[in-house]
Amino acid sequence: MGQHTHYFYALELPGEIKDILKGTIHSMQEKMPFKTWVHPQDLHITLAFLGNAPEAKIHAANERIEAALNKRTTFKMEIDHLGIFGRKDSPRIFWAGLEKSAELKEVRNDVFSACMASGFTLETRPFSPHITIARKWDGEEAFKADLLKAVNPFKKELTFHAERVVLYKTHLGKSPKYESITLFPLASRS
Repeated sequence: MGQHTHYFYALELPGEIKDILKGTIHSMQEKMPFKTWVHPQDLHITLAFLGNAPEAKIHAANERIEAALNKRTTFKMEIDHLGIFGRKDSPRIFWAGLEKSAELKEVRNDVFSACMASGFTLETRPFSPHITIARKWDGEEAFKADLLKAVNPFKKELTFHAERVVLYKTHLGKSPKYESITLFPLASRS
């Protein structure tokens, strides 16, 4: 494994949602000068970031996650707002936000607990589900929060069904840079 290879578990976005977001991102790029925009194929909702991980720990986490997610079914998600992380005048992350979801929180807890039980040390900040769209504000003027409402394309929310969790591997310097390694499908609702 390469020294800069990172792994993470994420909720996968369906292809048709990535296609819609691709158009959304394209329309926002002119109004929002961020340095780097996420490739549409790389859009996801991070559940647990592992960093550089030994295969044995990944294998253990995969087994635990598979067992935990066997009890979970697909669920509806809504993308309905925009937000930022970092300094208010120069954000480092620009993201699309999701309506609160008890099911998403439960799936995230399953994945997080499985990773901890497998020996991973994970981020302890509260879970703040989001889809990163861009990084590093690059505007000549300071970022203004009212831009978030002005450019929000989700006045009518974007709905999709969460169907699987994925273990991704990061390939720095490539685009798209995330490779799907292992898929964990959620059970269909009967």
